[in-house]
Formats: sequence, structure tokens, C-alpha cells
Amino acid sequence: MILPVYIVNAFTTHLFGGNPAAVCPLDDWLPDVQMQQMAAQHNLSETAFFVRNDNGFHIRWFTPQTEIALCGHATLASAFVIFSHMGVQSEQIHFTSQSGSLFVTRKNAQLTLDFPAQPAQPMPIDPAIAKALGATPTAMFTGEDLLAVFDSEVNVAQLTPDFAALKQLPYRGILATAPGDQTDFVCRFFAPAVGIDEDPVTGSAYTKLTPYWSQRLGKTLHQARQISARGGEVMCELIGERVLIGGRATLYAKGEIYLQD
Repeated sequence: MILPVYIVNAFTTHLFGGNPAAVCPLDDWLPDVQMQQMAAQHNLSETAFFVRNDNGFHIRWFTPQTEIALCGHATLASAFVIFSHMGVQSEQIHFTSQSGSLFVTRKNAQLTLDFPAQPAQPMPIDPAIAKALGATPTAMFTGEDLLAVFDSEVNVAQLTPDFAALKQLPYRGILATAPGDQTDFVCRFFAPAVGIDEDPVTGSAYTKLTPYWSQRLGKTLHQARQISARGGEVMCELIGERVLIGGRATLYAKGEIYLQD
């Protein structure tokens, strides 16, 4: 069996920026074990697989270690492949996923995800988590991911986490965020529990960040930057119980995967 594969950098216009995702269009689902093996082979933060259905496409995401319920950058990368390489003429794609219905629209080169908002809930500052991050935040919020809020962009940029300690926490990932020097806010995302010490740009993180910063800043539209080594630019907007997450994408590679029985 020969399958197409694309490597797409999401949330960037730079060839070596943003977050790279592997994208594998399928005619039919492969066994879960095989898709997990492929994701491990690619060794990128996520590999997205999708299959056409009556409403659009059913999408699934795998890290090198496990399947996850929601991934923003690999959804953006998948939409880029569908729009650019599969002849889809519409301006919106509907994805069915473990997290419900997801939509991606395009306007020129800009792609915008439409995801459910996932507000985090306040919690006391946990000294053990602060120690694992290497600095004490001003506030913490809990949910699928833990949100740690700091005073300044430099505080977030200078974090040197203990990834072994973070891996033991009962969260998919740890979000560190602060007001930005040139953007509304900045963030970093650490997810050693799912095999990713630091994710370059994390689309799903903005389903938590956007509600928080909308309430704090008193506005719903934000320009954000994920200040990982690769970096990424994200537009995000809170609309009711949904979050719009916008960015660009660039194609790095296109090839074929050879699967043998």
C-alpha cells in the first residue's frame, strides 16, 4: 500500500517556523496500531489522519506516543492539504472528531479554525508545579491542560522546566502565558506526558487561552505569539462558546509512505 504524506508547517509563513505536522489522507481507516506506529516513525508532535465522510472529513491525531482528542495545528495543516492539494473548491471544511464538529475556513492564504472554547477553572498555586516550571506564576487554572499565568513575556521566555517532573502531573500539557511585549499575549506549551517536551505552536491551547485573555483584557479579538524556538503567530477570537484560531501554513515536503503487510 502506498499512501501520500505531507509535512506542513502551521501558524507561520516561514519554511522553518511554526509547528510541523505530518498529514496523511486515507481512503479508509488503518488499524489504530499502524497509525500509531506511523506517528512514532514521523516523530513530529502530531500526525493527522483523515477520511472523507458525508459531511466532509473525519480527522484523528496521534503524537509519537498516543492518540489525542484535539489538535489545532495538525487540523490547520490538514485543511491546508485539502484546500491546496485535493481540489476542494469550497471555502469551509467540516471535520468530525473526538471533540465534536470542527470547522476551518479560508480567506486568501489565511486559514481559521472554529473550535469549542474550553475555559479553565481557577485553582490555588501549587508549589510543586511552580518548582517543576522553574518559576512561580501569579495564578493557576485547571482543566485538560494546566494554565500558569506570569507577569511578563520575559518570565515565560526564561522558563527552564523540569520535564521529568511535569510528565508526572495529571494534565495533557502545561501552558505558560503572560502579556506580550508586542502582542496581546504570549505563551509556551509543555506536554512531556504525551511525548512532547515543548510544542512549537499549539492550536488547541488557544481554546483555553482565548477565554482567559478575553475576560482579563476586556476584548474578544487577540493577536498572540507562541514563543518557542520556532515561534508562531496566532490570531484568536472568542465568539460565544466558540474560539476562532487563525494562521497561515507552508508546505515543507510531500512524499509517499510504503506500507507492507
